[in-house]
Amino acid sequence: MIRAAILGLCLVFSASAYGVAVDEKPLADPAMEATARALMKEIRCLVCQNQSIEDSNADLAKDIRILVRERIAAGDTPETIRAFLVDRYGDWVLLEPPLNHMTFFLWVSPFLILLLVAVGMVAARKNQKASEPLNRAEKARLKRLMKKAEKQ
Repeated sequence: MIRAAILGLCLVFSASAYGVAVDEKPLADPAMEATARALMKEIRCLVCQNQSIEDSNADLAKDIRILVRERIAAGDTPETIRAFLVDRYGDWVLLEPPLNHMTFFLWVSPFLILLLVAVGMVAARKNQKASEPLNRAEKARLKRLMKKAEKQ
């Protein structure tokens, strides 16, 4: 009986983890809705960690989804909506920011890091000394130590 009560409480309290916000009313025209959804996948939720507004349940993401649908219904193209959002929020609003003077380092930095790692590896390899063969004294000492180890 107690186990059933505990299980019931766990189910009640964990139900909110599966709760999904009810999305806004989709556009009546399926083609327009598909265009809006495709654009929503490219727009970053400004309060979430690297999540599109389509995937986010944040209030701001919901507001931007409504805005996107309204502007699509009004006849705006995805490019004009994207430009409007970039003007308002900056390039950060795009999940894939464009390559320009402000984002150049963002796009080039992975290649620079790889280049630095490669140069470091080549430099480290050049600094390694080739092992020299053992001289007579070292060979004799090695033989003594091996014989000593065999006796034990």
